[in-house]
Amino acid sequence: MLFERFIAGRYLLSKKKIQFITIITFISIVGVAIGVAALIAVLSVFNGFNQYQTKALTGFDPHLRIEPQGDNKLVDYNLLISKVKDESEITGIAPFTMNKGVISSKRDNIVVFLKGVDDKKIAEVSNVKDETSIGDFVFKDNENFGGIILGQTLAAKLMARVLDTLTVMSTSGMEQALTQIVTPKSLKFVVRGIFDANNRDYDKYYAFISIRYAQQLFDLGSSVNGVEIRLNNINNSESFKQKIQPVVGQEFAVSTWYDLHSDLYSVMNLERWVAYVILSLIIAVATFNILGSLTMTVIEKKRDIGILKTMGSTNGSIIKIFMFEGILIGIYGTISGCLLGLAVCLLQIKYKLFALDVTVYSIDALPIDMRWTDFVFVGLAAMILSFLASLYPALRAAKQEPIKAIRWE
Repeated sequence: MLFERFIAGRYLLSKKKIQFITIITFISIVGVAIGVAALIAVLSVFNGFNQYQTKALTGFDPHLRIEPQGDNKLVDYNLLISKVKDESEITGIAPFTMNKGVISSKRDNIVVFLKGVDDKKIAEVSNVKDETSIGDFVFKDNENFGGIILGQTLAAKLMARVLDTLTVMSTSGMEQALTQIVTPKSLKFVVRGIFDANNRDYDKYYAFISIRYAQQLFDLGSSVNGVEIRLNNINNSESFKQKIQPVVGQEFAVSTWYDLHSDLYSVMNLERWVAYVILSLIIAVATFNILGSLTMTVIEKKRDIGILKTMGSTNGSIIKIFMFEGILIGIYGTISGCLLGLAVCLLQIKYKLFALDVTVYSIDALPIDMRWTDFVFVGLAAMILSFLASLYPALRAAKQEPIKAIRWE
């Protein structure tokens, strides 16, 4: 094995009779390096966006949500909480309601998701209280008015400020109005705070009210729509779901933060894999140069191959020599590409070379999240393609007949 690697190294680094072969070999190394660096950089950006989106979503949503199957009404939520609250992994648990309603102001009427929560417990399952930038996340309900917390974009569309009064209409009342001559149920609310969730959908389509007023507005009685849970480690969400599902029973659906946004994460994962496949084509094109340079090297070293065979080298040894040469090109290109990709990512993190317009996006530069698995998989892809590219020239070299190879030399 050392013999074949030594010869392969000499063939790769020695000066060729045909200078064009050296140029193609150099282009092959550069091509693999650029492909590997581009792939690592793009995957790191995808990881960064995924991490940013996950942070924004899980900062607003719970780690797990338990909802009743069927009519979506949970009458005795305290019994459900008692079944799971003793688990050591839980850091917070609270009931909630979630229904669509219409918020009416002097400026506009907007259909939104009205989430009923306990303002004293909301901080245990969500970060929205910390993200309330104007006013406070305290409802201060009284007999005449309830408190409401609006998203920043929603407040801007309604032209609502803290202490403004809004009318909220129940969609359940509106459905009855289609068949009967009745007025949709409505209640008055005072804006107590405005939050910024760093997510345009939440800021635009969500508002919070107290559970008591949500039950009145949507005719829920003493029921809620479910229970939300936050864990001490979000990575344990799926395993914890499997753990408590038998405890709560099949009449309840347990959803993780990933399940709540499975469509979004499926699209993001698909985009990531598509980018991986497309950018791998850059490495594939570079491996065609490896195939070309090795094929010309086999032609140039025809006499050397004949001499090696007459000295006792087997076909297997000849194959190993040229395959090692192709793999060495892949190794040099992969290592260079990994270092280049690492440098680009570090420069982006420190200096924000690729900035974004903060008036359009909620971040000021492309986010980066480097993962060692990306370096491993990209490196493996480059090495496998280099191995396959060297296979044909190596087999062609092994087929050389020693007498014919040296007869005319």
